[in-house]
Amino acid sequence: MTLVSTNPKMSQRDVARELGISVGKVNYCLKSLVEKGWIKATNFKNSRNKIAYTYLLTPTGIEEKARVTARFLQTKMREYDELKVEIARIRGEVTRQHGK
Repeated sequence: MTLVSTNPKMSQRDVARELGISVGKVNYCLKSLVEKGWIKATNFKNSRNKIAYTYLLTPTGIEEKARVTARFLQTKMREYDELKVEIARIRGEVTRQHGK
């Protein structure tokens, strides 16, 4: 959703290349996001004289993106705190083993 919101005129092929996944997966995901009402796809004529799509986040999509981002940040902050505790525990073990 971030990629679509920052680059609404990216082709599905461009999105696939950027994310390192197949065009089929991109198509499947975009269709699902449209069905959920999180993005809207609109047709336009591109410079190569073909019909292309612009993908825009809907208000619901913007809200969902914010929720996903908040959950991601909460998870990463929790992981960071857990790593700090683990590092302190390991340092303590090393100090006890080498300090004797």
